[in-house]
Amino acid sequence: MENPLWKKLIAEFVGTFALIFIGVASIAAASFAGIEGGAGLATIAIAHGFAIATMVAAVAHISGGHFNPAVTFGALIAKAISLGDAVAYAVTQLIGAAAAALVIRASLPTELWQKVKLGTPMLTKEGTVISFGQGVLIEAVLTFFLVWVVMGLAVDRRASIGRIAGLPIGFVIAMDIMAGGPFTGAAMNPARTFGPALVGGFWDDHLVYWIGPLVGAGVAAALFRYGILKAGPEEPERAAEARARTSRAAGRGRRR
Repeated sequence: MENPLWKKLIAEFVGTFALIFIGVASIAAASFAGIEGGAGLATIAIAHGFAIATMVAAVAHISGGHFNPAVTFGALIAKAISLGDAVAYAVTQLIGAAAAALVIRASLPTELWQKVKLGTPMLTKEGTVISFGQGVLIEAVLTFFLVWVVMGLAVDRRASIGRIAGLPIGFVIAMDIMAGGPFTGAAMNPARTFGPALVGGFWDDHLVYWIGPLVGAGVAAALFRYGILKAGPEEPERAAEARARTSRAAGRGRRR
């Protein structure tokens, strides 16, 4: 039995809240502890990955565990969610992100959250400058990897990984941040940028974090849905054979 929409939205709110709260807090904590360079990057990447892994494991069976308008957009492209539900998901995710940013801002001293710009992803401007176009490309590629894995685990019903699906999704988040974090912040998620930007007022390069993730998610979902999942010439025969075997087995059962 499918869960009602209101239950799905609660799950999406809590999951998105957790991702943004833990993500921003990990950035502030690394700064406060003086953890810099690769060690700080690894800490932040692991924190984001753990947040996603645990939340997906907890509520994927309720809402699908998107926590990300780009993932929801990919699910819409793959015809795994209706347009109405997708809009409701995205709005809820943005609200959850803003709520988490508000709680973080209230929880930390002003000088600490301002120092890290409330964890708002931005293009690096220290030393080597990443351009708008480069930022969009990086975010698109990183989000492609994320949504590709989500498609394989959540949309493709042949996957049998079950409740531990959150683990590889968390791995993708962590690896993407380790690779792209120093350049764009590796948001892969419009809500991850929108919540802190809204609450902190840091809107630098904001469009990068909508265009890149939505393009990457759309390409990954379309390629998976109409490439990997589209029935090839051998699929109808396999399906017919499976139905025939089921019918034969049912017939033997009745004769017994």
